[in-house]
Amino acid sequence: MKLLLTGASGKVGQNFLPEFLSSDRFREWSVVALCNNRMISGGERVEVVQGSIADPAAVASAMSGVTHVLHMAAVKESPDLAMDVSVKGMFVLLEEFRLQKTASQFVLISGDCAVGHAFQPYEGPVTETSERKAYPGCYALTKVLEEVMLEQYRHQYGLNGCVLRAPWIMEKDDFRFALSFGPDQFGGPLWTELLPEEDLRTYADGNHVPLLKDRDGHPLKRNFVHVDDLVSAILAALDAPEAAGQLFNISMNEPVDYGCAAHHLVETRSLKIAEIPTSMHSNWLDNTKARLLLGWSPSVDLKALIERAWNYRRDEKDPRMIWYPG
Repeated sequence: MKLLLTGASGKVGQNFLPEFLSSDRFREWSVVALCNNRMISGGERVEVVQGSIADPAAVASAMSGVTHVLHMAAVKESPDLAMDVSVKGMFVLLEEFRLQKTASQFVLISGDCAVGHAFQPYEGPVTETSERKAYPGCYALTKVLEEVMLEQYRHQYGLNGCVLRAPWIMEKDDFRFALSFGPDQFGGPLWTELLPEEDLRTYADGNHVPLLKDRDGHPLKRNFVHVDDLVSAILAALDAPEAAGQLFNISMNEPVDYGCAAHHLVETRSLKIAEIPTSMHSNWLDNTKARLLLGWSPSVDLKALIERAWNYRRDEKDPRMIWYPG
């Protein structure tokens, strides 16, 4: 078996590849990593090809003999790149893959931006049959288009595709900085868009934790997943008959409740709560289908997410780098 991997140098890719290579289940597999701007090191079972997924020649070269594709490469809010990379790139990968006599499975890592995460309302849990409702911006739109393209290739050509739809992916100390009031804040919503300068100066002392409120005035519930849990889901879905033609939500069993998170940090770190009203919606990304069909379940709950983030200590050789803002 031969796996074509895109996005190998990203957050998920860097965590996935070592786990994949060390797994007994995949010990006979080889990997070809198609990298563009950021390269990784090759190895005994890893071939590295440099090129863009939007370049048919580069993709054809990398795709030779491939049985499985794991597509994770993406660009965020970059209108000048979004269509050329995300949409054209997806099309080029699918076209080349369907022509391979060895083609077996195409796995796409998507995001809950395809269902609008906290920007779009849903009356009940967000399941795999819920309406796709992207929030404003090109990144969410490209994820909707990628999901639909893979779905249509199943109808058009019988291609075996699987979509793993993940919410905001956390690793290391990400969650701590997602709650930071300093200039090191990771992701959004940006406090400068929600708070007056006077409040920002008060909360910048490092002793406050945000308690976001949804548009109904309740503590916001937003979906997250730890990268370790997403990696385990990918490994469960790869080459699995149960994953054939399926879309799975890959998330924590419950969304992060900002009220519960804030009170845990009050109790364990003596922080003070800063209540922040927003216009966001509380949504629940339901992972029941993945737990049922794949036998997968997340290991990181809210308390574990907090404790891992606050207890993580970075080595000087591991500086905090944000390739994408969220």
